[in-house]
Amino acid sequence: MGIDPGLASLGWGLLEAKGGRLRHLAHGIVVTDKGEEMDHRLLSIAAAIEELIEKWSPSTVGMENLFFWKNVSSAFPVAEARGAIRLTFAKAGIEVLDFSPTVIKQSVVGTSRADKGQVQEMVRLLLGLAEIPKPDHAADALAAAICRYHHAGLAQATRRG
Repeated sequence: MGIDPGLASLGWGLLEAKGGRLRHLAHGIVVTDKGEEMDHRLLSIAAAIEELIEKWSPSTVGMENLFFWKNVSSAFPVAEARGAIRLTFAKAGIEVLDFSPTVIKQSVVGTSRADKGQVQEMVRLLLGLAEIPKPDHAADALAAAICRYHHAGLAQATRRG
């Protein structure tokens, strides 16, 4: 599973790996109401993640790291959403690995300087989809899931030793 964290809109994507091949299962977004209190928005995110866990039983998760360029204050609500997401997966016993945007781009496209359109097109090609997954946050979550798949062996080697 892949997660593109956000407070207003969180992307998620599910893949299945069999015989060295990836298969797209589902993707979507979780949207919270800007008019609601922060606590209620975080509870909505946690409840949506719990539903995804119940429905799909993911074994592992790749999540995009917090990234901000100029507006540091916009990072705080996303950080809180990431905490709710991470806690929900931890309660279910599901490991979450974080990946920077550049690592995800490198993993999916082969270059850390890829633009958003290149990443989305490679997600489409790698998963054999007719169209680029929409909305953008869901496509980004699928990219995080692909990255998690590509780093599975490395993560296991790191835990062992």
